[in-house]
Amino acid sequence: MVPIGSSGDVHPYVAVGLALRALGHDVTIVTSPVFAELIRRVGLRLIPIGTVEQFENITRHPHLWHPNRGLEVIAGGIRLASHELYEVIKNERRGGDFILVGSGLAFAARLAHETLGLPYVTMHLQPSVFLSAYDTPVLHPLFSGINRLPFTLKQPLIALIDRVADIVLTPAARNLCADLGLPPPHHIASHWWHSPQRVIGLFPEWFGPKQPDWPSQVFLTGFPLYDEIDVVKVPMEIERFLDRGPPPVVYTAGSANLQARKFYAAAVDASQRTGRRALLLTRYREQLPSILPEGVAHSDYVPFSHVLPRSAAVVHHGGIGTAAQGLAAGLPQLIMPMTFDQPDNARRLVELGVARALHPRSFRGPQVADALDTLLGSLNVRKRCEELGGLVKQSDPISDTCALIQDLS
Repeated sequence: MVPIGSSGDVHPYVAVGLALRALGHDVTIVTSPVFAELIRRVGLRLIPIGTVEQFENITRHPHLWHPNRGLEVIAGGIRLASHELYEVIKNERRGGDFILVGSGLAFAARLAHETLGLPYVTMHLQPSVFLSAYDTPVLHPLFSGINRLPFTLKQPLIALIDRVADIVLTPAARNLCADLGLPPPHHIASHWWHSPQRVIGLFPEWFGPKQPDWPSQVFLTGFPLYDEIDVVKVPMEIERFLDRGPPPVVYTAGSANLQARKFYAAAVDASQRTGRRALLLTRYREQLPSILPEGVAHSDYVPFSHVLPRSAAVVHHGGIGTAAQGLAAGLPQLIMPMTFDQPDNARRLVELGVARALHPRSFRGPQVADALDTLLGSLNVRKRCEELGGLVKQSDPISDTCALIQDLS
């Protein structure tokens, strides 16, 4: 299993990997050594690729969260790891009993499928990876109104997006392709990063309905919701904070976001303005004010499944993992989308009636306070949150995902 990205990208693979192991399979996770401790704690096998320093260089890059430049940063990381990842897969294959499961960004896994004939499942976490001229993903904050365009205009626009994606992403695979005697891939975002054998979307149909122009081999299961609850102990001071007052608003800008100082300043300001308690989640304490006011607490990490059911709302960046946990907990969500899948996730949550979104330039204390007051004061929002929370709890996405993977063997 080859996840690419931060904690929110790795967690679903851990969840599915643990379930596959329980079914009797040998499971190996191939990812950054940043996640070595998590993989060790859950008892799965890890083959690390790259270094901690390389991972941190990406998280520190000033353009990582830029709406126009972030994908270039990610592509550079993919390029650095491609040869090593390909060699790991080549060495690990075990005849016909081997199944490869990878992220759409695991380009070396896709090439191993082509050159080594390995059964390959692409496992996507969010609907924004599927370009469609019907329900078109919002891939940039400026394109929020793209679905108001007529179909005939969206088709050439999708082709343009596909071309731009090729320009940015093809260099990530070019050197490995050359070494393998292959031409570099084209139409990456519209076709190539989907396995031709099986594609699993780890989100429900009601969140991202299948479109007529999606690949025919796509199956949707649901949100896996893994958050390390089985291996992380909640700090006593956070337990006491949750117990001694009304439900707080939880703020998180993403597990790999080192550029969220303004986000957390706005969170503290909004807390003071509204009189609502706040819990700030970030591993980078330097992003927070040196002294937090009364009613505002901080933790490096707390499993969402533990804290969100005891919270009033969740304010976040729009990552699919946080969005899914907010839906499962039945909470209103306020989102500050920046790039990647975040604008599209935010759009879907707003359309579902459980969220509001603020552009990063508008994410200031007064605006955050006003948006929270609107969300928390709406009976319609509360009702929709309860309805969708019930839908999440009714599904069994991990079992369904394992069945689809096993079916390929």
